[in-house]
Amino acid sequence: MKKAKGFWLFLILSIIVYGTVQFLINAGILNPFYSNTLIFIGINIILAVSLHLVIGITGQFSIGHAGFLAVGAYISAIFTMKLHLPFPLALIVGGIVAALAGLIVGIPSLRLKGDYLAIATLGFAEIIRIVFLNIDYVGGAAGMQVSHLTTWTYTFICLFITILVIMNFTNSRHGRACISVRENEIAADAMGINTTFYKVIAFAIGSFFAGVAGGLYSHNFYIIQPTNFGFLKSFDILIFVVLGGLGSLSGAVISAILLTLVSTFLQDYPETRMIMYSLVLVIVMLYRPQGLMGTREITDYFGKWKSAKGGN
Repeated sequence: MKKAKGFWLFLILSIIVYGTVQFLINAGILNPFYSNTLIFIGINIILAVSLHLVIGITGQFSIGHAGFLAVGAYISAIFTMKLHLPFPLALIVGGIVAALAGLIVGIPSLRLKGDYLAIATLGFAEIIRIVFLNIDYVGGAAGMQVSHLTTWTYTFICLFITILVIMNFTNSRHGRACISVRENEIAADAMGINTTFYKVIAFAIGSFFAGVAGGLYSHNFYIIQPTNFGFLKSFDILIFVVLGGLGSLSGAVISAILLTLVSTFLQDYPETRMIMYSLVLVIVMLYRPQGLMGTREITDYFGKWKSAKGGN
């Protein structure tokens, strides 16, 4: 009953947010700059939430998420620009190919732990970037021209599905198995949980949604280049998750929104932007090392507020 109420509340709020923004765009109140900023925020939230499943829920330290972003970006661009197929189909195929790439890298590398896993995933991301850099079919180093097909509607639908799927997965018995792997992998294995299976599943789901985000990303700009998907992009996505709080989906969403806004509105001042960006991270890590939300969700605070109100 409680889960059903939470779902309907999430659905109603989502409809209100989508309808309000779409009305503002159609009425011309939001100019292209602001609407594009909202789309970029949506893409970053998808990336943050998909990595949250891998790092925050399953506890696997991956820093190669830009590789799956690149796979989704280039595959979806090939489907629309080369094969002239519909954009929604291109997004789905981009996500599927990214998930397959996640399986390919996940099955052998997820037996590793900690720093070794991080190095393996980072190496995979660099391999993907170099492969696209040397394929003339997608433009090589010069990049690939892509039509602007990403809209607020496409972005919001993908964002809604991403949050809904990962939220439900986390609350399911499979999600609890992933959390047990994060907390104590040896104990989880001793209790009969197939730790490798759940790590690979979480990795594949996270890779799928990163691939979908890649499709939205590539069709939001008029050209994509391999340099867009370097290791710094992986660290940007990692920062969203760590700053929001490892284990908190709400924290990943809030962090992605805040950092995207800071980065966007200071883009005319590149030196100042990097200083401000770094200061925000240093201050949060000094005074809130567990991240903005820790392991809590925003709904936990609503419950506390109701209890306090009832007590009064």
